[in-house]
Amino acid sequence: MLLLWGVVGGVLVGLLRGGSIANLEKMGISHLWLVSIALIIQLLVFPLFSEEPLITFGTELFHLASYFILFIFVILNWGVWQIPIMGLGMTLNLLVIGINGGYMPASVKSLERAGESGVAKSLLENGTYGNVIEMSDSTALDFLGDWLYLPKWFPFSTAFSLGDTIIAIGLVLFFGLGMVNETTGT
Repeated sequence: MLLLWGVVGGVLVGLLRGGSIANLEKMGISHLWLVSIALIIQLLVFPLFSEEPLITFGTELFHLASYFILFIFVILNWGVWQIPIMGLGMTLNLLVIGINGGYMPASVKSLERAGESGVAKSLLENGTYGNVIEMSDSTALDFLGDWLYLPKWFPFSTAFSLGDTIIAIGLVLFFGLGMVNETTGT
C-alpha cells in the first residue's frame, strides 16, 4: 500500500506545483502494457486482502516473473530518470524475494504495529500469508524485507520494505515532476 501512497503523494505534489496529469504523456513512457501484465500477474497470484492465491500452481515463479517483466519496462524507459530509481527499489525487492523462495519476508511485530494483526496472526500460525513469509532468524537478507511500517492510524498502513520505500520515492518524483513537465535529467 505504500506504493499507492507514493502515487497519491506524487499527484498531490504535482497538483500543488500547478501541474496536470495530462503532462505525464509528454514524458515519453513506453510499453506501459508491461506494467499492466506484471500487476495482473501479482493480483492473480496474490490478490489484495486475501491469503489464498487465485493461481495455485507455481505462485513463487509467477511472483518472480512479474518482477522480470517490470525490469524489462525499466530498461525500455531508462531515459526517464525517475524510472531507474524505481528500478533500484524493484531490484532490492527481487533480491530478497528470490533468495527467500519467491516470498517477501515480513516482520510480525511491524505488521502488528501497522494494525495488521490478522496478517501477523496468520504468519505466526501458517508461516505465510499471500506473498509474504514470516521473518525469522533464518531469513536471508532480512533487512530488505517488510520491517518498516506506517503507524496504524495511517490509512492503509502495513509493513513495507526498503525497496518499496525507494519505489515510492521514485513514484513521488515521477508524478510530482512529470505533471509539471520536468521530465528528463538529460
